[in-house]
Formats: sequence, structure tokens, C-alpha cells
Amino acid sequence: MIEYVDSDKKNVLVLAQLNHEIRTTMKIFSNFESGNIHVVSAESPQSIQLTIPADNQTEISQWFHFRLESDAHQPHHFTINELATSAYPEGWTDYDVVASYDREEWFRIPAQFDGNALTFDFIPEHESMYFAYFAPYSYDRHQDLLHSAQTHPACKLETLGHTLDNNDISLLTIGEPSPEKKNIWIIGRQHPGETMAEWFIEGLVLRLLDETDTVGRSLLDNVVIRVVPNMNPDGSIRGHLRTNGIGVNLNREWQTPSMDRSPEVFLVRERMLEVGVDMFLDIHGDEAIPYNFVAGSEGTPSYNARIAHLENHFKQALLTITPEFQDEFGYDKDEPGKANLTVGSNWVGEQFKCLSYTVEMPFKDHISHADELYGWSPERSVAFGHDMLAAVWATVDEL
Repeated sequence: MIEYVDSDKKNVLVLAQLNHEIRTTMKIFSNFESGNIHVVSAESPQSIQLTIPADNQTEISQWFHFRLESDAHQPHHFTINELATSAYPEGWTDYDVVASYDREEWFRIPAQFDGNALTFDFIPEHESMYFAYFAPYSYDRHQDLLHSAQTHPACKLETLGHTLDNNDISLLTIGEPSPEKKNIWIIGRQHPGETMAEWFIEGLVLRLLDETDTVGRSLLDNVVIRVVPNMNPDGSIRGHLRTNGIGVNLNREWQTPSMDRSPEVFLVRERMLEVGVDMFLDIHGDEAIPYNFVAGSEGTPSYNARIAHLENHFKQALLTITPEFQDEFGYDKDEPGKANLTVGSNWVGEQFKCLSYTVEMPFKDHISHADELYGWSPERSVAFGHDMLAAVWATVDEL
């Protein structure tokens, strides 16, 4: 018997199958937080045909997350179809699927992409396992991060307001504000499927609040760091790749946000205008490029030699600190004066005339330091956040 329970808990597909007098039971679930898959057909474990539903009110499809319950030690063959029309078809080339039995260790399953379908074969060791585009970062873990951080005497947790789905827009203010201190802002998961961003922020926050770490202690003597670990809780919970609950790309809302479309950006931006920004890091993941890199604000109207110096100083510090970072591969730089000011890092850089970077990590692997078993992973994202805090420390005196 094969049963499918979708993310809306509405449709159940049951197919009976007898094979050499052995009854095989297989179920596929996506009826949980960030779950997202559609079962086209599943007549046997050797022919599981899937597609990826789009973000609500959009045609953007890329994020998947589902659970398989089936017989252990039996071959399973999966096909995810219609990927030529996904948001980033190039993201499937050389991509390996992420999977877990215990939701703690996420390993890679080799996959093949033919231009439209991603296929992979696997023999489960246990009856239940999860598959995802990247290791999920749950809302419970998000709340654990926030409330663990607030127990540090230098940290304050605040709810700026609520999303359209009535989830909290949470801000951590770390360090005692004063007119003499610089204001650093770090945000993540404007695009909710880019879960590596919140893993990164977890690493950065944990180091910042580690009483035995002199980098964090030194920083908090001189700066206030404001962190929004998850800018898009609605999309995160719904299983979206790129948009909030009503299909709005938050990273195209920074010039004219509204409470009707993008309260997440509106409320964070209002606090920025109130307290100021001297440095901004917007943490993301890139579907196609298998490297860690940063994108600056070269195309903003006010870009000048001072900002260029700060960008170069920060990049050189990060290159010195960790081999996980490189500056050869990344996005093409905007031509002078032609930056898209609806993008967060461009708007912040222009508004506050400050160092403003988009930080990108891969969904695939950092191929300069490839890991066949895990690829780019939660653990490496955490470590990269840990390392980037040192680059922030190395740049503060230049701000």
C-alpha cells in the first residue's frame, strides 16, 4: 500500500501493491512545517514520481522537503520532474540531495540532472527518513536561538511586530547602545528556503555571546550588533523558497515596503532609520554558484573610494581568516549608478553610506573544499558565521 499525505492535509493517495506475496507499505508526507512536495505517482518504491509546488501566489518552485516511510533495506528510485521551469534550473546541475534519519545529521545522496528531471537512488537503512533541498532550520530552533541569546546580559530580545501570517518579527540587540558605538546589522532568510543563512547566524551569535571568546567581548566594547535571524518566518513555515506568505520577494521591497505587502522589511527598516547603520550583512544562499562569496554596492549612486576601501578591507580579512571564502567567483558587479535599490544591501548602502554586503553560500558544495558526504552543510554554515564575526572585528576600526 502506498499513501501520500500532502502539506495541506487534504489529499490522501492510496494504491495497493502485491509483489511476490510481500506487501510493501510506503507513505510520503509533507504535512509539517516547511514541508513541500507533490506526488505525481508512486506505484512502487522503484518509481516515485514527484514535482515541487510553487511558493504561494507565484510560479517560483525550488524548495522541497518531505518524509518517506517505507521498508528499510529496499531500493528506492526517485524522480523530481518539471525542473526546467523551476526558479533556478542551473541549480540542479551537480546538486546532490540532502537527507537525514534523525533530523540532526544531514548527508548527501548523489543525484543526476538531465535538464528537466532530477533522479536519485537510495536504499534506506531505517523505515523513516527526510529529504530536503538543504538542511531545514526549524521555527522551534529559531525560537531556541532567540531565547538562549536573550539570557546573555548584553542581549535584548524584542518583537518589532508581526507578519501577515501573525508570526513574530524578532530582533536581537547585542551590546549596550551609546552614541559612541557603531551600529552593525545582520539579517538572514529574506529568502526563506535559504536555510544556510540562519545556520550561519546561529554560529555568529553563539560566538558573539561566548564569554570566553575575546573577539565577541572586544566587539561589544565598541559596537552594537542588531540581528534578525529570520526575516521571513511565514515563508519558512510554509515551505517557500523565495517569498513571504503572499508571494512577495522581500529582497525587492526595500525602497518602498508596506505593512500590507512586506511588514517584515517595513518594520526592520523603520528601526534602522531610527538607530542608524554603519555596517550591514544580509545573509543568503545561492542555488547555482558552488562557492561562498559576497556582493557589494558598487552600483549605488553614492559608492566612492571610502566604501571601496571598506569592502576590500573586509574581504581581505575574511580571506585571511578562512579558506571557505573566495573572491574570484560570484555575481557580476553593477555598473556605476545602476544598482537595484529595491535590494536590501543596495538600499542600506545608499541610505546610510555604509559598508553593505550580501553574503552568499552554496546549496551545493564549496567546490574548492568539497565534501562528498555532506557538501555545504549546517556545520560549515555555522563555522562560516563564526569566522565572519572575526572579519567584522577586523573591520570595525575602519568604519
